[in-house]
Amino acid sequence: MTLQQTIEQAWEDRSLLQQVQTTEAIRSVIADLDKGLIRVAEPYGENWKVNEWVKKAVLMYFPIQKMETIKTGPFEFHDKIALKENYAELGVRVVPHAIARYGAFLAPGVIMMPSYVNIGAYVDSGTMVDTWATVGSCAQVGKNVHLSGGVGLGGVLEPVQAAPVIVEDGAFIGSRSILVEGCRIGKEAVIGAGVTITGSSKIIDITGSAPKEYKGYVPPRSVVIPGSYTKKFPAGDFQVPCALIIGQRKESTDLKTSLNDALRENAVAV
Repeated sequence: MTLQQTIEQAWEDRSLLQQVQTTEAIRSVIADLDKGLIRVAEPYGENWKVNEWVKKAVLMYFPIQKMETIKTGPFEFHDKIALKENYAELGVRVVPHAIARYGAFLAPGVIMMPSYVNIGAYVDSGTMVDTWATVGSCAQVGKNVHLSGGVGLGGVLEPVQAAPVIVEDGAFIGSRSILVEGCRIGKEAVIGAGVTITGSSKIIDITGSAPKEYKGYVPPRSVVIPGSYTKKFPAGDFQVPCALIIGQRKESTDLKTSLNDALRENAVAV
């Protein structure tokens, strides 16, 4: 029986959580997540594929774990999941008081300012998780991404078929932005400060002669700021938040220069 089959059977019959074979399978999945050998979601052509069985393993990890006291220096925690360890060996820079949970993958070259990365998350090389940013459970973050101060990437475990938040390579996420409910940020996109995007958010491209609307998805290299649109309600017309695509990163310049250009040309605050 494969690891996936064992997990799927236990998901349908929770009495199997009492069996050593099942608990070993679940712990094996979490260990592989921690090492980046498997992922909750992975690129699949131009789209992403969610590995639901891996999310099921994460959910079943909690009931088989016991609450324990974790002490590190003067700090004490009481939880079911251990903290990630061996950062020097992993090639990850971790500034006090950054915390990542066991079962989250951090690639070499990741920098964690005082921040938080939850179980099931995947953070690829060269990415900075800046001060007080949170990477929620199962969120997928690509290479050379900058999650600015206070950015919140929502976690997603249930329902198991729900897609996690995905931030693709080279994206810049501005301060205090909130990305939740399985929204997807395309490669090298620039998200301005304070933008909130959910899986059902309207993202309106206003760079052409007519608006073009996306839902929960920001196309690659887009420059995005907070916006609003008028919606009719029984009590009257009111403004509802949305996100506006106001420009594109230039192809003619490198990422660092094009980021600066995008912010300067479009007057985007970060």
